[in-house]
Amino acid sequence: MTPPSISDLTFEQALAELQSIVQELESGDGSLDESLARYERGMILAQRCNDLLDKAELRVRELRPTGEEVDFSGPLNSRA
Repeated sequence: MTPPSISDLTFEQALAELQSIVQELESGDGSLDESLARYERGMILAQRCNDLLDKAELRVRELRPTGEEVDFSGPLNSRA
C-alpha cells in the first residue's frame, strides 16, 4: 500500500506518522534500505510539520491587530 502524499496530510497526521517512523527507526528492525526510506520520509514529514507551523504562526500574526510578535508562554515541548 502506498503511503498518502505528504502534501495532503494535516499537521496532526504528519506528526503522528513522523512519531511512528521515529519509533520504527529506534527499534532497529528492518534492512538498511528500509531504514533509509523511512528516514527520508521522516525528514520530508518533519519539513511538512515545520511548514504548517510556520503558516499557522503567520496566520496568528495576521490576526493580531498590530501584527507584532508576542512572547510565547506555553509549553516548549511541542517545537524545538
